[in-house]
Amino acid sequence: MQALLFTAHGGPEVLTVADVPAPHAGPGRIRVAVRAAGVSPADDAIRSGAWKDIYPIPLPYVVGVDAAGVVDEIGDGVDGVHLGDEVYGVRPAGATTAAHAVLDLWAAKPVAWTWSQAGGAAAAVATGSHALDELGVRAGSTLLLDGASGGVGAITVQLAVARGARVIGTAGPANHAFLRDLGAEPVTYGPGLADRVGTRVDAALDVSGHGDVRRLVALTGSPDAVRTLVAHNAAHGVRLLRVDPSGVPAALTAAAALADAGRLTVPIAAEYPITDGPAAHARIATGHARGKVVITLTTQPDEAAAR
Repeated sequence: MQALLFTAHGGPEVLTVADVPAPHAGPGRIRVAVRAAGVSPADDAIRSGAWKDIYPIPLPYVVGVDAAGVVDEIGDGVDGVHLGDEVYGVRPAGATTAAHAVLDLWAAKPVAWTWSQAGGAAAAVATGSHALDELGVRAGSTLLLDGASGGVGAITVQLAVARGARVIGTAGPANHAFLRDLGAEPVTYGPGLADRVGTRVDAALDVSGHGDVRRLVALTGSPDAVRTLVAHNAAHGVRLLRVDPSGVPAALTAAAALADAGRLTVPIAAEYPITDGPAAHARIATGHARGKVVITLTTQPDEAAAR
């Protein structure tokens, strides 16, 4: 089967499409014929080697941690899913940007979402939902989301709004209207942020990794009310967010319900075929994608290579 992989760390140019054996679903897992897979800043960090000391991986490595597709194999002990079901989900160990991928955690694909939206959503939903839970964001809370217009940020904004929270999101001026459409109050990032926010907030989530997290601590009054998704910003008492896998299926199911109720969308910044995988990674590496970058595939469930 086709898979997007690299054999040595480096820039997007190290990625190549290669034929590899199709995986099989082990106990407790499913396999899907992939229709779309997400690309995230984490994928860029893994490929470049920026995370090699904290997240070592075997090489060659097939990229991607989330995908959407059609179930074509079910492992032992799995209930509630059938061959032919449309699902979206995650595999934290990677290998989702391929014709077939094994998923560890999943839920039914929302009817309202396209394959690209579902393929790019699962990791962001899992991350955003867990962050809101850890920070205790609920109706009446005020959340500051630093880096609100990217893939994780845009989804987390909507998840927080759905809980009844007030969301203040940082972004460049060109993305302010975009954030308003998602339900957030936009502010420009950078020096003077506290003055522009103009109020104490209950919680803050650092998605971008840019700037000093001490400004977020100052706005919340405590490092316990701040989380970061970026390892180098886990300082000054601010903790790095680590997603609890046990809560992911419920988070994906809840997000699907919001999507089908018209309350959660997945903005797509760009779509690329698997053969343009390097371009997709180059786009995410700019740090300025509005919404999700997605790689699309056209696998058929009965592809001979899957047998």
